[in-house]
Amino acid sequence: MSKTKSKVDLKPFNKYYYYEKAVQNPENEVEFFNEKYEEIRGKEPKTLREDFCGTGAISCEWVKQGEEYQSWGIDLDPEPIEYGKEFHLGSLDKEEQKRVHYILDDVMKAQTPKTDVIFAFNFSYFIFKKRSELIKYFTSVKNSLKDDGVFFIDLFGGPDSQTVMTDEIKHPGFKYFWDCQYFNAINNDCRFAIHFKRKGEKKRKDVFVYEWRMWGMRELRDILEEVGFSQTIGYWEGEDEDGDGDGNFFECEDADNCDAWVTYIAAIK
Repeated sequence: MSKTKSKVDLKPFNKYYYYEKAVQNPENEVEFFNEKYEEIRGKEPKTLREDFCGTGAISCEWVKQGEEYQSWGIDLDPEPIEYGKEFHLGSLDKEEQKRVHYILDDVMKAQTPKTDVIFAFNFSYFIFKKRSELIKYFTSVKNSLKDDGVFFIDLFGGPDSQTVMTDEIKHPGFKYFWDCQYFNAINNDCRFAIHFKRKGEKKRKDVFVYEWRMWGMRELRDILEEVGFSQTIGYWEGEDEDGDGDGNFFECEDADNCDAWVTYIAAIK
């Protein structure tokens, strides 16, 4: 009997598909916005703007909640938007599709109706390296919110995030690598990259590369309040029995600087 080698049946590699599998959970993000906005404002948010939206997965998830929900996703790059329209917008029914609005534009310039929630996640605003640039962006966000709107950003830190090193995380059928390639201790300029390796294939290096300034919790909150937000809230993640993050975020003003962390800020108009 002849033996044949079994082959792994894989679809053509798409970087947006694997990025979303590795780092995004739209259902959890929508739940987070609903929970925190209601804690702050005592009511449910209905409209959302996703800055640096990429594929707009969260914008599409948002409108699934009901006919009163609308979203706007803004990004400068047409490639992820086209992917999002095909695979996320395309998965919605016709009525839901009408309530999602993709905008190919600069987040500083794009015109949208004022919304209950605006957010910039996956550290996308780290692209602004100068304080003056960040002030300009945060000001434009404040002006784009409804009077009772809330702006959410995420951020990361900890000693490991400022060290040239690579984290490897296993997912079903592939590995995800988060690589700190450079960190300047003088001005917090940094370069991070994402690599992927599918089972049975060579590692794909530098699939995504980010040239950023790493901003800290205190300076971000100071700038947000400086541009006119009435209040900011810093969140911290709870721990499970093993001391790992449990996915639940609470208001916090005093936290230990663990090796690596990811958290959120809410800026209230």
